[in-house]
Amino acid sequence: MLYLAEVQKQKGGLLSGGSKTELKLLTCQRSDQNWNTVSEETIAYEDGSKLNDGSLVLVELSPNRQVQRIQEAGRPLVNILQNFSRQMEKFKLKEDEIDQWKQSLMFQVQELNRREMEMESRLEQVQQLEDDVQRLESQKQEVDTSREQIERLQAEIERNRQELEGAWEHLRGEQRRLDENQVNSQPVQFLDEEQSRVITDLLERLSGGVGSTGTVQENLNCAFELIEQQQAVLNPHWQQLELQRTLAQQQQGKVEQLSRTLRDRHTELQQLQSSLEQQINQLQLSNTTLHNKQEFAATLKEHLRNQEHLYQQTHTLVATAGNVVFGQQVDVESLQKMPLEELQKMVQDLQNKLEIDSSFVQDQEQELNYKQESIEELQTKIQQASGEDLKNLELELGDETVLYQMLNESLVGQRRNLLERQQTLSQHQTILLQRQGQTVVNSPGDNTINLGSILSQIDTQRQQQSQEVQKLESEILQLGVDMETIQEAIGHQTHDLESKRQELQTIEEQLLNLQTATAECWGKVNLYQEALQPIQDSLDSLRNQMQAIADSLAHIQESGDSHLQTISEVCQTIQSLINFPEVVAS
Repeated sequence: MLYLAEVQKQKGGLLSGGSKTELKLLTCQRSDQNWNTVSEETIAYEDGSKLNDGSLVLVELSPNRQVQRIQEAGRPLVNILQNFSRQMEKFKLKEDEIDQWKQSLMFQVQELNRREMEMESRLEQVQQLEDDVQRLESQKQEVDTSREQIERLQAEIERNRQELEGAWEHLRGEQRRLDENQVNSQPVQFLDEEQSRVITDLLERLSGGVGSTGTVQENLNCAFELIEQQQAVLNPHWQQLELQRTLAQQQQGKVEQLSRTLRDRHTELQQLQSSLEQQINQLQLSNTTLHNKQEFAATLKEHLRNQEHLYQQTHTLVATAGNVVFGQQVDVESLQKMPLEELQKMVQDLQNKLEIDSSFVQDQEQELNYKQESIEELQTKIQQASGEDLKNLELELGDETVLYQMLNESLVGQRRNLLERQQTLSQHQTILLQRQGQTVVNSPGDNTINLGSILSQIDTQRQQQSQEVQKLESEILQLGVDMETIQEAIGHQTHDLESKRQELQTIEEQLLNLQTATAECWGKVNLYQEALQPIQDSLDSLRNQMQAIADSLAHIQESGDSHLQTISEVCQTIQSLINFPEVVAS
């Protein structure tokens, strides 16, 4: 199991000599993203001379609590923190999405409540309109009833007028006949009793017909009052109609303005969508370029690995062949003249430094192998991953590859220095053995081959190819950064596009609601107009008819007054004629 530990060094006493190195376990890894704290526990570590006190390391322990592998925790902790930062960014984006959904739901609830209130208000308005229509219908029935009464009165007046005209014609005929009889008759002839009775009845009918116009005038006045009452009832409805017409015109203006806004938003949406398509095309082109560069980089890395293999084989040849010298040889003459104790001390120092360097290089080689294993594991995971995980794994693979190259390049010089120290120590040991009188198979300078120039050429080629790989990887990294920028721009534009679409949908809904309300308002206006106009037309027609009747009645009244005076005079004349025989007889 993998643990995060702190290096603790304790200095030994006078008798114990050296220092003691312990590893204090802090946390253990349960999974890739799960670390748990552990109880304070220390593990003794013998080979801790290269570790600094207080540094953090990653330790892999066996089931029996033995150290299997140890490495510095700096870079892995950076990777863990980077992954944690990415997870926090993901969580923040999720929280933002949840907040947006909450706001959207709240807006929808508010919109539903508003629409419910509007529906209730419209239902009340429709109910009020129905009541108004019923009231108008009842008023229309009253007007129709009044019209029927007026028409009946008008017919009665016309009938009375015709009877009056007939009576007048009959009276004129009798008067003409009387005048003719007076002119033609020499002796005086008086009216008999039957003629006197007929004339008297006729005069009474004429007097009664003329006097009946007073009753008609009273009914006519009542009809005018009823018409004015109906007009007073209709006037508030006409005022309400004008208010509804003004409101409908205002809402129609809002509909036109909102329609212009909707067209502008449509234009902006099309422009944003066109820009988004251009960004997507640019991303596809960059992705193709990145794929080509990655393939070329893989080819260069393969060639670089071959150069590395050749370099390692050459180093192996240098290390195993005794007559092969890497670099410059030692000054044998000066070593021959050096005091033996000083030479022994020099050989011991060289051996101690060689052990330290060998241990360090071995650790670095082990770390390099771990990095190679990590890269292979990441490559395996990338083949199986997709989506956001694939992006994170590619970033992590890029970081691990850069660290591997840096560590490998640093090991090139360390390996060469280690071989130089090994050969230098071997040459010093050979001279020391010769001065101590021991037999040496080969001495420095005999049958040696210097491979320094060959290794230098190989190293130069490796460095050039490594620089090319670094440059290409830098371009790939920059291209990846550019693609991330484009992807972020696409994400923002997609979000803006979605916001524009939602805004456009909201405007369309508002426009539809406003158009519905405007149509309802115009429908209400038209309904008022259709309900009121026939009643008003009927009322106006009735008023005109009543006015015509009043004018006719006034004319009849004037004619009746003059006729009444004439009738009175005729009555007196006829009465005198009727009484004349009695006067003569007396």
